[in-house]
Amino acid sequence: QVQLVESGGELVQAGGSLRLSCAASGRTFSRYSMRWFRQAPGKEREFVASIMWTGSTTYYADSVKGRFAISRDNAKNTVYLQMNSLKLEDTAVYYCAAKLYGIVSGVDFDYRGQGTQVTVSA
Repeated sequence: QVQLVESGGELVQAGGSLRLSCAASGRTFSRYSMRWFRQAPGKEREFVASIMWTGSTTYYADSVKGRFAISRDNAKNTVYLQMNSLKLEDTAVYYCAAKLYGIVSGVDFDYRGQGTQVTVSA
């Protein structure tokens, strides 16, 4: 069992930056590929970014490529999402998710957190 807790979401102006964190419980974090998803009101859940369990490979949705960066610190059982040049359309609830030995381009997951709200204002 893995529990995930996101933090760092807040109200930010367009063009600004935020860093989201996702803290994982358990001693097997290093075996999980980690993903970030987001869901805006009235829209489907959207894949944002993924990092392999090895930490060596990352993968991004086209909508965030070049603006967002995913990273992980296995010593802290934490995955991060650095978001730069934020746009109004980045407003959503952001969720982190974990997939045991998942491939970097996969969108499936075994566990998911409760989410953190990111609101980008004009």
